[in-house]
Amino acid sequence: MGCLRAIVCILLPPLAVADKGCGAVLVVTFLWCLGIVPGIIGALVVCYQEERLYR
Repeated sequence: MGCLRAIVCILLPPLAVADKGCGAVLVVTFLWCLGIVPGIIGALVVCYQEERLYR
């Protein structure tokens, strides 16, 4: 995960996972509506897990 991607995860979590699929976007958006911190953590986890799968 790049530095720019991490910054986008912090500022706009749903936008950071837009290329991961509809399910990821819905989950992160729901978490973001519950609170900014769960949304940020969800976006970081989704982006990090996607990167680990391709190593």
